[in-house]
This record gives sequence, C-alpha cells and structure tokens, in this order.
Amino acid sequence: MNRRAFLATASAAALIPALAQAATIAYTPGAVDRALAAGQPVVLDYFAPWCGTCQAQRRVIARLMDENPAYKDKVTYIEVDWDTYKRDAITTSRQVPRRSTLIALGPDGSELARIVAGTSYEDIKSLFDAALATAST
Repeated sequence: MNRRAFLATASAAALIPALAQAATIAYTPGAVDRALAAGQPVVLDYFAPWCGTCQAQRRVIARLMDENPAYKDKVTYIEVDWDTYKRDAITTSRQVPRRSTLIALGPDGSELARIVAGTSYEDIKSLFDAALATAST
C-alpha cells in the first residue's frame, strides 16, 4: 500500500467511530425519497473515501453532531459515495460538480444550502442549521 492510500485509509478509519454515532445513512436509491416522505430535512454528503477535503468535512460534521444532538435526531445525514454515484441521478439531477459537496434539503426537497469543497466549521454549521430550522418539532 502506498503512503497516500495508507494515510487516506487511516484517516477514514479514525472517523468511523465518530460518524457511527450520527444518524448516518449510506445512500441507496430511494433513501432521499424515504427521508423526505417522512418529513425530515436531509443533508447529502457527496464524498470519496480517498478525498482529503471530504475527510476534513467529516471531522467538522462529527464535531457538530457531538455538540448538538438535534442534528442527529432531526436531520437525516446521507453519504453519497462519489465513486459509485457520480453519474447517477442523485448526483446529476442536482448538478453536483465534484466530491466534497454538501447539500441541505428541506422536507419538501428544496435545496436550502450548498457547500462545494468547503471545510469551514462556520459554513458547515450554517448548512446544518438551515436543515435543522426546517425540521418539525
């Protein structure tokens, strides 16, 4: 295994326990529709396990989930594997330009916020807050 692959794998493995606490769903066709049908806002995380920016975003997301349990309880967080779904409708219909894109959807399916390749705590928190603001109590 080369050094870059090892570091990416080790970074991803280190995040697994933190993200396992969150209400994380691995995308499969229909996952977004099911969450929206249940009246829940959704955050889509277009990631690749080898992507350094994605790993930085995930560290921020894990921190946010730890700081505010409402993100876990009221927002459905769905990971969309870029390598598997970059040409699928879940990606093309939303015109997602690249991995490391985060999109917040309201319960009606409307896009509330989007971050492309951003890792700022404040920006990612704002995206989650936008989703949380649309959650029913």
